[in-house]
Amino acid sequence: MRIGELAAAVGVTTRTVRHYHHQGLLPEPERLANGYRDYTLRHAVVLARIRRLTELGLGLAEVRDVLADDTAKELVEILQELDEDLARQEAAIRERRVRLRALLDADELPGEGPVSPELASLFSEMAPLSHSPMAVKDREVLALIEAAAGPEERERMLAAVSSLLGSPDAVARANEAYALLDELVDASPDDPRIERAARRLADSTPRELLPEAAPLDHGSSFLRAFYADFAPAQAEAIRRALRILTEETEET
Repeated sequence: MRIGELAAAVGVTTRTVRHYHHQGLLPEPERLANGYRDYTLRHAVVLARIRRLTELGLGLAEVRDVLADDTAKELVEILQELDEDLARQEAAIRERRVRLRALLDADELPGEGPVSPELASLFSEMAPLSHSPMAVKDREVLALIEAAAGPEERERMLAAVSSLLGSPDAVARANEAYALLDELVDASPDDPRIERAARRLADSTPRELLPEAAPLDHGSSFLRAFYADFAPAQAEAIRRALRILTEETEET
């Protein structure tokens, strides 16, 4: 058989056949006097087996091991591992579909979405908070924290913000902090109003939102990028508020 006939018989492309030659999976056949490869039935059998193994999800390295060892025991072990891996993928897909369905069933997707159903629910509870530009940024930061944090940190964040929303006084303090920060959008970094805004922001920020594992690194590249997203006076107020929170945490 010529390479095209072999490929057609097994249902692959000639490029695939050449690739398997290159990977050492399919032995090179003898060449005729005219230089053409002369494939035999054995090549077709091996090629068909490679195709079946790859369709099951085995990688080429695993296929090579199976072909080299050629024992049922080795193949069974590989297929068991593959089955376990597929089961994990199925579970992950089911979980993703549950999250997607919760988002699709929501009355309205948040502008920061997609976020988890838990955070989407929390955002809907944040209606009493101001809809100022600073409040919008706060929601964006919460979405960022949720995306980057582990399960325990996310749970801690959600609980902290939820507890704030359950207190009318805390909501009033947060709205006042938003208003003070909004006023600083065109102010200079030495504006005297910065100190009051920083104090009010520190008072309205749940301490549980601060990282537990390590002290806050105020010179980190993340915080520098974070501050750069605000007007200079706003950034200075937030910087001072974080320092106040850090100092209070260290004292306790």
